[in-house]
Amino acid sequence: MNELGHVCELVRYPVKSMAGTVTESAFLGWHGLDGDRRFAFRRLGDDSGFPWLNASRVAELLLYHPFGLDESTGEPLPTHVRTPAGTHVELRSAELQREVAERFGSRVELMKLRHGIFDDASVSVISLATIAGIGREAGVELDRSRFRANIVLETRAREPFLEDGWVGGTLVFGNSEPRPAVSVTARDVRCMMINLDPDTGTQDARVLKTVVGLNKNNAGVYGTVVQTGTIRVGQPVSLVLDARR
Repeated sequence: MNELGHVCELVRYPVKSMAGTVTESAFLGWHGLDGDRRFAFRRLGDDSGFPWLNASRVAELLLYHPFGLDESTGEPLPTHVRTPAGTHVELRSAELQREVAERFGSRVELMKLRHGIFDDASVSVISLATIAGIGREAGVELDRSRFRANIVLETRAREPFLEDGWVGGTLVFGNSEPRPAVSVTARDVRCMMINLDPDTGTQDARVLKTVVGLNKNNAGVYGTVVQTGTIRVGQPVSLVLDARR
């Protein structure tokens, strides 16, 4: 078991492609962090197999901030959204649905899935070192929320893209048994969304271009939960590798 560093930040993204919610602790369940990506707007009439509206189609989605707290389902979920104009509307309201549809230019509807609405896997992890390395090469000061990871780690080693070497291993959090754990299943192949400034929605193509050049389009890793439990900022994180590697 190799101690990598500690948890620097935990973030839920309750509504797909909208702003995240930073938290000091979160329960890691079988479907990722409780409350993460439980809602998404579906593009009506889209039979592509991936009907979810995201910021690659409507960059302004990043400027909507879910807030409020509904724990009636056993996990923290937002009740309202602050729009880019600063108004507060109910998440499930017809008003918000109309506004998002107008920005997209076609009809949408809000969906909620209990197991979450994920592109590839239920947990995403990245290190501060990787974010810093990309920013240095691109010449851009990068907000870590641009990468939309659930778990941001501060590692002892400062080299970027160390996460690639974690694939096939297990990240274990904290010192108290049973310790929450995530099996690292794949590198995170990035798309144009990392070009979008999370505060303005404006694009900077240098970011994705840098990730492609430095690490073949990969930054961070995906994983699946193999042990549930509460994760906290400041907890140590260790990597357990399969002895067969």
